[in-house]
Amino acid sequence: MLNVISELIKVPEGMSKEPSNQSIIKMNGLTVIESCLPTKKTEGRMFLEDHMLLFVLKGRYLLKFGNQSYLVKDREMLLIHKSIVVSYEKFGDERADDLLDYMMFFLKDELLNEFIKMTNLQSSFPSTVIPISVYPMNERLTGYIESLKPILKESNRIQEGLVRLKLLELLYDVADTDEKFLYQFLHLRHNERKSISQVVEENIYNPVSIDDLAYLSGRSLSTFKREFKEIYNSPPLKWIRNRRLDKARELLLHTPFSITEICFSTGFENVAHFSRVFKERFGVSPSMYKQSLNRLIN
Repeated sequence: MLNVISELIKVPEGMSKEPSNQSIIKMNGLTVIESCLPTKKTEGRMFLEDHMLLFVLKGRYLLKFGNQSYLVKDREMLLIHKSIVVSYEKFGDERADDLLDYMMFFLKDELLNEFIKMTNLQSSFPSTVIPISVYPMNERLTGYIESLKPILKESNRIQEGLVRLKLLELLYDVADTDEKFLYQFLHLRHNERKSISQVVEENIYNPVSIDDLAYLSGRSLSTFKREFKEIYNSPPLKWIRNRRLDKARELLLHTPFSITEICFSTGFENVAHFSRVFKERFGVSPSMYKQSLNRLIN
């Protein structure tokens, strides 16, 4: 069943604007986001473009994907792989003026590969996939997070070399906390091979690229495209776009939702682009289509 929702944020790309009380460091392969602000409760959805490490110092951060929920509380952390849609709820600490203090680290594959080579971690890992879990932060990690705060205050002046060194320090500290957590790093590089049909159906209305779908299926991009065409007798981009447009027309026909809501809820990221491809397929823009329906009803 499709839920009509507001715009889904791509992260870290969608966090380029710095809201108050939020600091951002960017470099090739890494985005670090720190947020420390009073909040009662905030909800939303985000699509993870990179692997994410989340650390909560104060407050609570609830993440949901699929049928699973993970609550990260004071001095806890969580690692999540990229190319998935996550729902979240953020809560401030009632004992500390509703303060929510957390850091997010968005890690690209290249940096993880560099770390794994440096540490000589074996590329093999247990046949049973380590489930994503919440882990406690030890004193070493808590100290690391605190040491990063002064750097974040001068994020516009920070040198890239120092950021890379701090990142490697973080990965060493995280890997040292628990062997199971360490194996999660290895698993990020070895995405489980899944049915293409399953991956496509699970993500058909999410704003994922063909690269994302290939990653989620555990295939190279060229292999994914070849196998997709064998199954659907069509290139993936064309087939997926037509499925989304068919759903959009169905929603225009049977629901009162706005064009913007329908655009975002069917996996399109831009209303102008959605309107253009809708007209190309059906010969009329979504707004004109909706107006003609209203005239027939009235």
